[in-house]
Amino acid sequence: MIARVLPLTRTRAVKGLFDYLVAPELLAQVGVGSLVRVPFAGRTLQAVVAELTLSSELPHERLASIEAALPARLPSDLVRLALWMGHEYCSTAARALAVMLPPGATRGISEKRVLSATITAAGRAACSDGTRLSEGQRQLLEELTQSTQLPAATLGTAALRRLESRGLVRLELRVVGRRPGRHSVSSTSATAPPLTAEQRSVLEQLLGVAPEGGGAGEFLLHGVTGSGKTEVYLQAAARTLEQGRSVIILVPEIGLTPQALARFEARFGDVVAVMHSGMSEGRRFDEWLRLARGEARVCVGPRSAIFAPLADIGLIVVDEEHESSYKHEGDPRYDARAVAQRRAAEHRALLLYGSATPRPESVHGARLLRISRRVDGRPLPAVEILDMRGLHHPLHPQTRLVLSDCRREGGKAVVLLNRRGWSNFLSCGSCGHVWMCPNCEVTLVMHRGGGYVSCHHCGHRERIPSRCPQCGSVSVARHGAGTERLEQDLIGALAGPGFEVLRLDADAPSMEARARTLQRFHEARSAVLVGTQMIAKGHDFADVSLGVVVDADQTLRFPDFRAEERTFALVTQLAGRTGRGGRGRVLVQTSEPLARPIVLAARHDSETFLQGELQRRSALSYPPFTTLIRVVCSALEQSAAHAAAVALRERIQPPRARVLGPAPLFMLRGRHRSQLVIKAALREAAIDAVAAAVDQLTGVREHREVAISVDVDPQ
Repeated sequence: MIARVLPLTRTRAVKGLFDYLVAPELLAQVGVGSLVRVPFAGRTLQAVVAELTLSSELPHERLASIEAALPARLPSDLVRLALWMGHEYCSTAARALAVMLPPGATRGISEKRVLSATITAAGRAACSDGTRLSEGQRQLLEELTQSTQLPAATLGTAALRRLESRGLVRLELRVVGRRPGRHSVSSTSATAPPLTAEQRSVLEQLLGVAPEGGGAGEFLLHGVTGSGKTEVYLQAAARTLEQGRSVIILVPEIGLTPQALARFEARFGDVVAVMHSGMSEGRRFDEWLRLARGEARVCVGPRSAIFAPLADIGLIVVDEEHESSYKHEGDPRYDARAVAQRRAAEHRALLLYGSATPRPESVHGARLLRISRRVDGRPLPAVEILDMRGLHHPLHPQTRLVLSDCRREGGKAVVLLNRRGWSNFLSCGSCGHVWMCPNCEVTLVMHRGGGYVSCHHCGHRERIPSRCPQCGSVSVARHGAGTERLEQDLIGALAGPGFEVLRLDADAPSMEARARTLQRFHEARSAVLVGTQMIAKGHDFADVSLGVVVDADQTLRFPDFRAEERTFALVTQLAGRTGRGGRGRVLVQTSEPLARPIVLAARHDSETFLQGELQRRSALSYPPFTTLIRVVCSALEQSAAHAAAVALRERIQPPRARVLGPAPLFMLRGRHRSQLVIKAALREAAIDAVAAAVDQLTGVREHREVAISVDVDPQ
């Protein structure tokens, strides 16, 4: 038997399948998806079996043999998915496999086994028939009669060994599951609530689709915030499970996983598993095994949960599908939404995107379903635009007044400022020196609470300066405001008995700390929550009556064709956290009060915004009407990065495409960068052309010090 394997190496030059002999004694252990150990280029590597065949282009005597079969094994459909991802994202299948393998599999992690004690029939009899026992031995046996088995370490292994030698107890290694704790939120319920007419109509359309062609269908559920999209997911999942099929539920952020998981656990119990990087490796490994064995049939988690080793997937849900966090930043730079589309097609599963602010790409490509009203029938909150031109304080006078009213009335508010830290940057008032990151061409952000300035790209930190290193002046000016400063301003103005000011942003030390902040906000009688965009992502704040967006036009200043889309989504999503339990009000502070996305978000008019956005992108040849591919060359020397980008441009010549650049990017982590952007009408041809050009250049000696990264569908 011949195994065709993919060696697990990150070297781009190692592509394709390599043939190895499978010894007769390994035949029962080796199959498609098996993790094996093989000799490769003078060393031993781990590899994944992609095919089994009876023949090879090389004579058998020239083939090396597989050295060993390791315990881990991927489902065959994930191996096929890795081969597709390697091509689709101009990467390698080996790099794709690295994100799919069981957690810790390449390092030999396995199930946790604990020495456990069980009382025997003779031991039970010894408790009452006068058998000679010490007082300690009798207590041990009596304790074991109260439980079927107990960990030996808690009882005393030495004493148990003596009892085992007399046949009174049995000691054996047992597998102990490292299950994450159950999650609960106040809104969870084990029973399904009655559906609104719109929810019922959407569910009937989803469940009425019969599998045909490549899949059961691709749908976009465009529902306003608070319209009950999650209940649609839950009932669609229940029907899928009744049919004996499995379910994947994707959420955009780790921080949202406990809330989503709580709802699915309350409804479906132990068939729900969770996968996210905030868990320990051992827990992730055990959850992966439960999914692979079919013990769990619903996987809930962020981006990487799309690789859950489930069989016969019947439903994949991508919640908050507009979120850019579904795009992986490492190589391969996959988009979980596109991978979900691929898996759904292979399993002939239903693919359901959901969002209150869907991407134009999804509106253009999927069958649209709408829910236009909130489940409780309450109207969407009134949105007021506040003009910040000529004002220098982070908060508009009317905002401060309304927040004071909120405190006096015992209400709750959320204040969004999508910029963390205290000040954006520092400068010398005498000579104009600006504190910059030594590794990146960006300013250092001041964090007063920690006493440092830091780079939000590479993590470089310095103590807050007291004087200028250029001229010695102590006139250090602070510019701009972040969530940390805004929190302190609000504490000074509002905090007091019965009213809390809380902050939630990426400066929180852990996911648990973020969860505690959210829990404090939920439980507070009256409070204001200040935070970055993470406070606008999917949280269900039932008693928030006021929302504030500070510097709403910040994202409009980015040189990005998605800038208007992101601005519209940010304002709309924050407004959606408001007024779910009563009347709501939203204040949007902006220096561009007439900007189209802000005006339309204030009207809750997503349909007009999306129509206009699709027309604009069609006219300018942007996605979804073309495919974008970004190629970045980085090197220690600026000239080397630029020369490699020029060489790539000469090699990349796809049909019906424009190659833009090279253009410089700011230095990042000590490396100079130059980029190309390919705008192509023919996706496959462009991907093939870019992959071929990059492969050619990596073999050229003069460019070997240049790192090349390819990003298909950059965000």
